[in-house]
Amino acid sequence: MISVVIPTLDAETSLPDTLSALIPAAVDGIVREVIVVDGGSRDRTRDIADATGAGVIVSEAGRGSQLAAGAERAKHPWLLFLNADTVLAPGWEREATQFMEGVDTGKCKPAAAAFTFALDDQGVAPRCLEGLVRLRCLTLRLPSGAQGLLIARSLYEEVGGYRELPLMEDLDLARRLGWARVKLLRARAVTSAHRYRRDGYLLSALKSQTCLVLYALNVPPARISRFYDAPRAQR
Repeated sequence: MISVVIPTLDAETSLPDTLSALIPAAVDGIVREVIVVDGGSRDRTRDIADATGAGVIVSEAGRGSQLAAGAERAKHPWLLFLNADTVLAPGWEREATQFMEGVDTGKCKPAAAAFTFALDDQGVAPRCLEGLVRLRCLTLRLPSGAQGLLIARSLYEEVGGYRELPLMEDLDLARRLGWARVKLLRARAVTSAHRYRRDGYLLSALKSQTCLVLYALNVPPARISRFYDAPRAQR
């Protein structure tokens, strides 16, 4: 029923937990295949994926390119795009199945679904960031890649799929889907807070919001990518 597509780059630390969370759904026959699209890892990422039975393909580095390559290879009618540092909370498959059945039977209009953003960290800062993301999703229906995206292949192809952008490929697809065709599921997608702890929650939030504003102003993603990566390049 579902083909899971996971883009990776040096993800040996986080990938095992991401894959483990898919096992119950695989046992139940909901997840039929997992495709790891690697952008040139220099660690054990591909070995780990191969050892679990996932399909592994090598693609040009870049999330947009990797996601598009995985979708092209996928065999099943539903696609689940998932970050390599995101772990779906137990029971996610029940809500996902209910959503898919609603779309497949015509009870619900064709739509994509994203999970609820959560971070694997304690304290006020991560809760505030989760609240900001929740507010953005409720008002704008622009989920990030960290929330995963569950979408029927037919709808994915109808809107043109992921584009080979250097950044904002997730928001680009969400905007083409439109407000009414993005649903939010209660099940949590728990993302590693490593980057936020490393760069600081405030700086990370400011950068993300600035990128969102620039994108809304139709600044080319290539220019937004240079702004986003600049501080890291100076480290």
